[in-house]
Amino acid sequence: MDSKPNILLFLADDLGIGDIGCYGNNTIRTPNIDRLAREGVKLTQHIAAAPLCTPSRAAFLTGRYPVRSGMASSTGYRTLQWNAGSGGLPPNETTFAKLLQQQGYTTGLIGKWHQGVNCESFNDHCHHPLNHGFDYFYGMPFTLLNNCQENKPPALDVALQAKLWLYSQIIALAVLTLTVGKLTGLISIRWKIIAWFTLVGGLFFISWYSSYGFVQYWNCILMRNHDIAEQPMRLERTASLMLKEAVSFIKRNRQGPFLLFVSFLHVHTPLFTTKKFLGKSHHGLYGDNVEEMDWMVGKILDSLDKEGLTNHTFTYFASDHGGHLEAQDGSAQLGGWNGIYKGGKGMGGWEGGIRVPGVFRWPGVLPAGTVVDEPTSLMDIYPTLVHLAGGVLPQDRVIDGRNLVPLLQGRAQKSEHEFLFHYCGSYLHAVRWHQKESGAIWKAHYVTPVFHPPGAGACYGKRICPCFGEGVTHHDPPLLFDLSRDPSEAKPLSADTEPLFDTVVRKIGRAIEEHRRTLTPVPEQLSLYNIMWKPWLQPCCGTFPFCWCDKEGDSTQSL
Repeated sequence: MDSKPNILLFLADDLGIGDIGCYGNNTIRTPNIDRLAREGVKLTQHIAAAPLCTPSRAAFLTGRYPVRSGMASSTGYRTLQWNAGSGGLPPNETTFAKLLQQQGYTTGLIGKWHQGVNCESFNDHCHHPLNHGFDYFYGMPFTLLNNCQENKPPALDVALQAKLWLYSQIIALAVLTLTVGKLTGLISIRWKIIAWFTLVGGLFFISWYSSYGFVQYWNCILMRNHDIAEQPMRLERTASLMLKEAVSFIKRNRQGPFLLFVSFLHVHTPLFTTKKFLGKSHHGLYGDNVEEMDWMVGKILDSLDKEGLTNHTFTYFASDHGGHLEAQDGSAQLGGWNGIYKGGKGMGGWEGGIRVPGVFRWPGVLPAGTVVDEPTSLMDIYPTLVHLAGGVLPQDRVIDGRNLVPLLQGRAQKSEHEFLFHYCGSYLHAVRWHQKESGAIWKAHYVTPVFHPPGAGACYGKRICPCFGEGVTHHDPPLLFDLSRDPSEAKPLSADTEPLFDTVVRKIGRAIEEHRRTLTPVPEQLSLYNIMWKPWLQPCCGTFPFCWCDKEGDSTQSL
């Protein structure tokens, strides 16, 4: 085994476990991801620590449940909303990139970050990738949104924007009515009062439209290290730029060791896809986007082959959480498919929101064509990479991930995880117990989302299912499933149908108590204040508010 292999990580955005060939999809073509599985190890119970981007990625980077770092929300806002928010991955968190950097690795991140940028000023970069162990960053500090593409309906705070528009129109109508009344003598009012109403209405409009009216400029930007390369992004060339940067990083650092984290913008809406792939799949725009991503994976793997690095590189592919069932445009499905598993993106407990693809390859070290049917977590990547790099895990904090190398090599038959805790924001929704001696995998749901319409399997009346309030149902006793017999979570067990029901529920209850004793209070990074747009924190490549630049020009060829 190489003392320090190169490490290549692929993380898709919103990809469902049922969307790729090696997990059973026979209509979307993913030959390159399938090749990784054929030449390596496929995990069938690979679990995200959260069902949404920001908290899931925080857990992936730190090996810790997001609630430990403050990246789990107690409000309805469960991800970062703006580049100019003050929340993000705290500087005192230690990512795997930082630990590998200390072991002599050159570290790079290409693609999506979504862990924040600044804390107190527009250039303090306290949450930036370069402050979290990456030597090089090229990509989006935020995430793709419909707002990033022309002629797409806005996706950011749609309901709130509608209310703000309504209030602005009411104020404008009131001012117009008072003015006409004054001019016609029908209303006795002083001009000073009308002027005051006009001023207040104007300030109200400016206060919200200055942020929501320019989302494309504020959020849809590309950065190279600390510098802005495009503001706003030109989506028609983004995939080419990302691919070029990934291949270039491998070539520059072929002497190794390197860590390259390719964090795809695919397959998040608006699913911008280059012409080469449009209309080529059997699943509309979503399928086209998946196939384009797979092609990019292939090109990056080809660059490893070209540099003679394939046998010296530990490669991993996964998704940050399940597919987005509610992403639709009329009858067209714009989100992924989660196979036989119930639920999807945003649902903290149901398998469809958290069970994701997990594929590893390291020729000559990991046995090819192997399938591991044991519970594992995206948090496990952290201790696994630290082990491969010869580093030492931090001793001053709880690390929830476990080293996967023995399991991947076949030297261990059982996962080290006994319990996995499934959060929706900062609310514990479900717990999984891996009863190793019997092989049972019990899962208790304490809170589940209320589907809309009833029985639909998702919250189609909303953009995403909520974590608390009237949109959830609390269960006491919990809904209990044995995933080893019922992976689709179709038939909840009861004390009448399962002799071990009370024993299992008590055991899981004690595990929750022990888990909660390991939690310490930390500042909430996704509080309403931290996720608010703050103009003084806005990354800007001009003089604010005139933020526009295109430093990429035609520096890349089209796909």
